[in-house]
Amino acid sequence: MGERDSSLAAPSVEGKSRLASRCAGTIWGSFVGDALAVPAHWYYDVAALKRDYGVVRDYLAPRNPHPDSHLGEAHYHPVNSKAEILHDQAHYWGEPGIHYHQFLRPGENTLNLKLAVELLESLAERGGYDANDYLRRYLGFMLTPGRHRDTYVESAHRAFFQNYARGRDLFEAGIVNHDIGGLVALPGLVAGLIGLSRNEAKIMAAVHQHLSLTHRGAEIEQAAHDLTGLLLHLLRGADCGAEIRRLAGSRDLELQNLLGREDSTVVGEIFSAGCPVTGSWPAVLYLALKYFPNFEQALIANTNLGGDNCHRGAVLGAILGAALGHEAIPNRWLNGLIEHDRLRRLITSLCEPPPEH
Repeated sequence: MGERDSSLAAPSVEGKSRLASRCAGTIWGSFVGDALAVPAHWYYDVAALKRDYGVVRDYLAPRNPHPDSHLGEAHYHPVNSKAEILHDQAHYWGEPGIHYHQFLRPGENTLNLKLAVELLESLAERGGYDANDYLRRYLGFMLTPGRHRDTYVESAHRAFFQNYARGRDLFEAGIVNHDIGGLVALPGLVAGLIGLSRNEAKIMAAVHQHLSLTHRGAEIEQAAHDLTGLLLHLLRGADCGAEIRRLAGSRDLELQNLLGREDSTVVGEIFSAGCPVTGSWPAVLYLALKYFPNFEQALIANTNLGGDNCHRGAVLGAILGAALGHEAIPNRWLNGLIEHDRLRRLITSLCEPPPEH
């Protein structure tokens, strides 16, 4: 996005309340968008998706078999115990038809969002972004059996731990990876930091440092920069449609002309439904622009398009939550999150302004 002021003006009392709602909406929205899409994640045959789940409107448990699963061809061989991150899920790798998230309950989040919770915990306890503290939590979470029940671990995490196991410095273990999964923790980081620092430049620097731990390369870095800038503008009350149009124009994306097309044509043909940000990030912007201000319709549309809808949904939910505030998110989705109580505690700590004295 184009550069504006490098710091946020101090809000009024009413402004603090709206900012708190938008910060909360950013975080809640990311977790809701991911959890809703879990059963439909990485379906590329949308007819099969509809056959297996109908139109997904609420949290559902994933089921086997998954007709588009690639776990049957996937293999991971840790170089030593420092790269042992699959634990009791390892024997499912190489089996055909296994759902990537087969053991997750309705309303439970995928691994990348579980790691986002660890980041929020670090922000709350450290009073800001501390990369060393997050890395400590990251290693503990991934290397301890039983911390999660997700069968799939994305390639960026696998590569990080192989590099770590070979002795590479933790700050140099990340790889070039342009998948949208690298963006999903960033909205929580932005929302958490905005209440701690009014300086946008510092927030942007923290975002890029965190991203670089696991995901590197010009494409993912540009998407992270654009996402962060968009969220910062929305959190201070900017118009969502205007900001997305401005961003799209600066990146030569003709989104306005696509709004009358079928979603499955735009996300799947014009923009890839897959993981790389070259397609998934424009798809998020398209869905946000088309469905704003209807949070519910946007997330349902995203879910039923398949592909990497969990990570698209996390970013889409964050954008719309930042624009609309947490009040726009259906209560059934908020209350149905498995991590609801933990997230509520963290959001209260990070987003709600302290009482005036």
